[in-house]
Amino acid sequence: WKGQTDAYSVFYIGFIHVTWKITLMISTMNIPYTAVIGLGETGFSCVEYLLSQQRSVMVLDSRFEPPKLAQLKNTYPQVPIFTGRFSVDVLSHAASVVISPGVSKYHEDIVGVVSPDVEIIGDVELFARSLPKVSVIAITGSNGKSTVTALVGHMARVDGRQVAVGGNLGTPVLTLEHSEWYVLELSSFQLETTYSLKPMVATVLNICPDHLDRYSNIESYHAAKQRIFQHCQSVIINRDDPLSGIGAPKKVPVSSFGLTPGLGFCLRMVGNEAWLSEDFTPLMPVSALKILGRHNVANALAALSIGRQAGFSMEAMLNALHTFIGLPHRGEWVKKQNDVVWINDSKGTNVGATLATLTGVGALIAGKWVLIAGGMGKNADFSPLLAVVAEYCCAVILIGKEAHTLSKLTTLLGAVVPCQYANSMEEAVLLASQKAKPGDGVLLSPACASLDMFKNFEERGDAFKNACAT
Repeated sequence: WKGQTDAYSVFYIGFIHVTWKITLMISTMNIPYTAVIGLGETGFSCVEYLLSQQRSVMVLDSRFEPPKLAQLKNTYPQVPIFTGRFSVDVLSHAASVVISPGVSKYHEDIVGVVSPDVEIIGDVELFARSLPKVSVIAITGSNGKSTVTALVGHMARVDGRQVAVGGNLGTPVLTLEHSEWYVLELSSFQLETTYSLKPMVATVLNICPDHLDRYSNIESYHAAKQRIFQHCQSVIINRDDPLSGIGAPKKVPVSSFGLTPGLGFCLRMVGNEAWLSEDFTPLMPVSALKILGRHNVANALAALSIGRQAGFSMEAMLNALHTFIGLPHRGEWVKKQNDVVWINDSKGTNVGATLATLTGVGALIAGKWVLIAGGMGKNADFSPLLAVVAEYCCAVILIGKEAHTLSKLTTLLGAVVPCQYANSMEEAVLLASQKAKPGDGVLLSPACASLDMFKNFEERGDAFKNACAT
């Protein structure tokens, strides 16, 4: 080792020590264990659950400092933790594997290492296997699923039901308190490793291209979504999206919603005003909703359809719609200053979400929108933004990795409206304030993920709101 730095020596000694530690541990334990991959909120909840079931656990994370590392060491010091890589020794000897949704079960460091006869499951599968006879409402889709999940949970509470709400939204399923009813938002990542869930009501709200950095095409992405229909007792489909019902079982009750008039939940005109309706019966005017935009009207109709199938009273559901104010970072009203309205839609992490928001709020102001967009594009096609940006926007402020690495985005948008780059959220807000005139609006709806600049979309939205406050 002459001539090598101390850092190399430390790395070598550390590597030998870790390898010896793993080999010794596996050879001496001879006890079946579960390998938990990923140490974020979901991974930590899996560790806690497995330990409560008297299961032996080992934890792996490719990050050197995963979010829950310190908490795991302090709370469960007996649990072995391997960070910085997925240990081949640990994975190849595991009796079972529980994988966090942020890690694909097809990851190159997992495929071919885990024995073919070892199951790879996720937290939702653990949850499903532990369930007594309770009612589960399962909701997925490319866009709107968080709002619909929260709204259905609100309807259940107003109807007097004991309900727990979580999953991909907020609280991991294994951390939810025991309840008679569960309303779960489920992502395609979670559904990949779920086999035993038996929802009372299941829905795919809509499908648009997303996560194409993880899926080879929209068909494989959709195949993951439609797994929600396995073992379900009833189905809700979106009449405006032909893909939403594909994969639904044929011998279960089906209800539908859509923005166009039809059977099921829909919009109908009563005089000069649009009303939420069931079949031909008007229920309440759209103007009574506190959540703005056409996309949120569709979310309200979806929630009504789900609630009806679940047996909620119509009175309770309509009361819930009158009082529901929406979720942070999803079309959230921030302020109105100098006759310019500012909207935080940081949850717009894909092109379809931004299209839905911009289309929904586009005509709600007298002027035009300044759109703040950009981030990690997930191999998305941004061309569908062209028409709606041309119709509703006067300028686009571009932030993050996508603004500088994908010329397709800047070229396409630049041909429609003026585009300008910003190096930070603070600069983006400053530029937007200079572009917006009285009667205009500023909309943060990035059409991209946030992880190039922020920890998550919540932090991005908070940065926008903080910049707006200065």
